[in-house]
Amino acid sequence: MIIVNLVASPFVGGPEQQMLGLASSLPGNYRTVFLAFANAGKSAAFAAESQRQGFEADILKHDAPELEAAAREVAKHLRRLRADVLVCHGYKPDIIGWRAARQAGVPVVAVAHGWTAATFRVRVNETLDRLVLRWMDQVACVSEGQAAKVRAAGVPSSRVAVIRNAIGSKAFAAPEAQYRERLHALFPEHCERIVGAAGRLSPEKGFDQLIEAAAQVLEQAPETGFVLFGDGPLRKRLAEQIAARGLAGRFVLAGFRTELGRFLPHLDLAVLPSYTEGLPVILLETFAAGVPVVATAVGGVPEVVQDGVNGYLVPAGRPELLAQRILNVLGDENRRRAMAKNGQKHVRENFTLGVQSLQYQQLFETLVVPRPAPLRTAEERLERALVAVHPAGSKTRVRA
Repeated sequence: MIIVNLVASPFVGGPEQQMLGLASSLPGNYRTVFLAFANAGKSAAFAAESQRQGFEADILKHDAPELEAAAREVAKHLRRLRADVLVCHGYKPDIIGWRAARQAGVPVVAVAHGWTAATFRVRVNETLDRLVLRWMDQVACVSEGQAAKVRAAGVPSSRVAVIRNAIGSKAFAAPEAQYRERLHALFPEHCERIVGAAGRLSPEKGFDQLIEAAAQVLEQAPETGFVLFGDGPLRKRLAEQIAARGLAGRFVLAGFRTELGRFLPHLDLAVLPSYTEGLPVILLETFAAGVPVVATAVGGVPEVVQDGVNGYLVPAGRPELLAQRILNVLGDENRRRAMAKNGQKHVRENFTLGVQSLQYQQLFETLVVPRPAPLRTAEERLERALVAVHPAGSKTRVRA
C-alpha cells in the first residue's frame, strides 16, 4: 500500500515527528512518500530529514496562491506513484490536497492536529480548513478534544476517527548524566529545582502566563529555576517580560534544541500553559522521560494528564493557579516521584507508535479497494476473464 503525505512543514517539530514515526512503524508492505510545499525554502529541513530516514521526499514546484497549479502537480505525483491514499497535514495541504486527490481518484485523509488562530491570516485559513474537512473521506483527529471541534465544524461522525499522537521507544531512553550538568549550566547560579517548558514561542502557547506564574513561585521558592526551550515570534517580547518581572538568571530562554529529549529527564517538573492544543507530543515525551506535568486543561491534554495522578490540570489563563500547583509538586518529593512513575506508565501503555500504527492501518484499509494480484500467465488471464462472465464456473480451471 502506497501512502503519500502532503505537508507544509517549515521545521521538524511535533507533527513532523509524528509523520516520520508512523512511517517508520508501518509494516513492510507499506511504502510512505512525502510531498512538501516549498514554503520559500523552509521545507528543505523536513525533506532532508525524511530522506535521511530512508523515505522518498519531493519538494513541490507550485505553492499557494497558485492553488490550481499546485493541485494539478500533486495529482500528477499521485498518479505517478500509484498512490493508494493521500494524507494531508494542515490547512494548506487540506485545501490543495483534497482537490488533487479528487483529480487523481485517490482517497484522502486529513489529520487534524489542532487549530491555533495565531494570526488573522491563520484564522482565515483555518476557517477554510473547517469547510474542506467536510469533504474528506476521513479525518483523523489527534485527540477526542480535537474530534469534538471537527464534528462541530460539520464533519459527520462517521468520517471522524480519533488516533492519538504517539511516541517511539527512544523517548524512554535512560537519562544521560552530562545533560543534567548542561541543564544546570544554563543558569548563572545553582538551582535546587528546575521547572521546564518547551514549544513554539507563539501566542497560543501561553508562555507569558508561565512567566507570571514563575514570578509567584520564586517569591516562595527562590531556589527554583525555570527554562523554556523553543523559538518563535514572541521571543523578544517574552525576554522583555522576564526582565520586567525581575526574573533574569532564574528564567532562561534556551532556544530551540535538537537534543531536547536528552534534557527532559533531568527536569524536576514540566509545565504546559497553552490556551489551545490538539495533543502535544512534548507532553508524551515528558511523561516518557519520567517527569510529572502541570498543564492547562485544553484540547486533548486531559486525555493524557490525569489530575492528581500523574500531574495537575488548571484552567488556561490563570497563572496564580499554575503557580500554586507548581509549588504543590515541588514541595512534596514523594508526590512528585509517584506522579512521575504514573505518567511514564500511562504513556507506555496507551501512546506508543505500535498502537498508533495499527489504528492507521485499519483506517487505510477501510478506504482502499485491494488491487488484484498481477497475472503471470495467459492461462490465468483467460481464467479470470471467464470467471467475470460466468461466476458460477469459477472453480473450474481452464486448460490452455
